[in-house]
Amino acid sequence: MRVAFVGKGGSGKTTLSALFSRHLARSGAPVLAIDGDINQHLAEALGGEEKSAPPLGAHLPEIKDYLRGTNPRIPSPEAMIKTTPPGRGSRLLRPLGDDALHARHVGRAGGVPLMVTGEFDESDLGVACYHSKLGAVELYLGHLADGPGAYVVVDMTAGADAFASGLFTRFDITFLVAEPTRKGVSVYRQYRDHAEQFGIRIAVVGNKVTCEDDLLFLKEQVGDDLLTHLEQSSWIRAAEQGRERGELEAHNRHALNVLRETVDSHPRDWTRLHRHAVEFHLRNARAWADARTGEDLAAQVDPEYVPGGPANA
Repeated sequence: MRVAFVGKGGSGKTTLSALFSRHLARSGAPVLAIDGDINQHLAEALGGEEKSAPPLGAHLPEIKDYLRGTNPRIPSPEAMIKTTPPGRGSRLLRPLGDDALHARHVGRAGGVPLMVTGEFDESDLGVACYHSKLGAVELYLGHLADGPGAYVVVDMTAGADAFASGLFTRFDITFLVAEPTRKGVSVYRQYRDHAEQFGIRIAVVGNKVTCEDDLLFLKEQVGDDLLTHLEQSSWIRAAEQGRERGELEAHNRHALNVLRETVDSHPRDWTRLHRHAVEFHLRNARAWADARTGEDLAAQVDPEYVPGGPANA
């Protein structure tokens, strides 16, 4: 199952991504965390000893070449863009599978398998958009044949910037982290309005709640979209200062259980996922990619193929 954490910068989405990933890993569930934020802090938030791996964003041509496999609709890596959907002959991946992509790009932090998109480097400044690096994550999720019981947790870019690519459609559920402030819920409204257009399921996780007034504010502003909340945590603050000890507070552990139960209760809709993938691929093809590649990229869509469907599982 694929889970995204989004929210205003500073809302705690990276912290929640790390807490949820560790919560899953400690239960024995297979989990892969992906740092898809321009500020690459997920490894630090996961804590513990880190074993780094090459960033996805720096190896996009090789990733494209690997994923296209023997798909006859994709003649070269150069003809493949971040939205190119899989078809017959494409390489599909299993989470943390025994394949070249996972072997190269999965590190570990705090006991959790971790992939990272990579930071901006000097050559990117002034000439590149961060979403060019996120293209590797979009392709990875587009070629992922995952199922129940395995989890991919993505710490997304802050704010409504997540809508700058079709990546926001690649998840089974999106958790929007909101503080109990007007600024904290403003991103929720933006995200809700955009997500409704595509039938994207979102649930709000209140964070840094200190009192009943905070919780009442969130309920008034968010309504039924409020799934659960985490209270202001001295354990989290200590962990962020490198002083982790003891256990996360009982209420906050319960909130993590609610998140997992919510993910597990939401069945995968392969048809919807693939429909969105094709829609955004065709949008990108018309907007810029046909002209840049000199190809008719609509021809990359295999009309009889749905990844994860009975014939392609």
